[in-house]
Amino acid sequence: MGTHEATSAKVRVLIAEDQALVRRGTSVLLSMEPDMEVVGQACDGIEAVAMAGQLRPDIVLMDLHMPRLGGVAATREITRNLPGTQVLVLTTLNDDETVFEAVRAGAHGYLLKDVTEQELLETIRALRRGESRLTPQIARKVMDQFRRLARSEPALVGDQIAEKGGADTEALNEKEEKILRLITEGMSNRQIAAAMSLAEGTVKNYVSRIMEKLHANTRTALAVISARQRRTD
Repeated sequence: MGTHEATSAKVRVLIAEDQALVRRGTSVLLSMEPDMEVVGQACDGIEAVAMAGQLRPDIVLMDLHMPRLGGVAATREITRNLPGTQVLVLTTLNDDETVFEAVRAGAHGYLLKDVTEQELLETIRALRRGESRLTPQIARKVMDQFRRLARSEPALVGDQIAEKGGADTEALNEKEEKILRLITEGMSNRQIAAAMSLAEGTVKNYVSRIMEKLHANTRTALAVISARQRRTD
């Protein structure tokens, strides 16, 4: 039993990165971990989508600035076609629009390349456990950008929800709003759990649910903005 179970329990990772030195270095780092296995390396977005479809990894470690097909578009393709695969963005890009677009495309985590090795490894393991991870800096950008869009045409947001039957457009409830706010203030899941008298596992579930809702809400808000622009053109 031991060998098969040990192999099957490993997190299978595909690395999508156009810089060969970074790609190989990351591969060496992950391969040294007994619970991780690098199943492939892609040098651009098109290759990342193709290899993900073929290899069906647990995690795709995705750079955003890549030739032929960018990381946001590749993330969108992978998350749409492979619901069992999670995308973890690892990039130098941290401008508001890029962060927002990557999360909206379905990324389950977003890290900058100045992250420590331990943080990268722990985030990969967290995603494998079904959690979503954003650093406080990234969470703040996502929350600010979403609220900016959601406030731009509040009357139409309700109409858009009605058109879609409300199934994909749930707003954050009061507790979720508070948890997201605490994330942006730099608190860990453990600290949030203590502050709100919740189990740490419950906080993790809330964070994952918040991510799901933000994906739906940002799609709705963008559709609203697009419709409003078409009417004024």
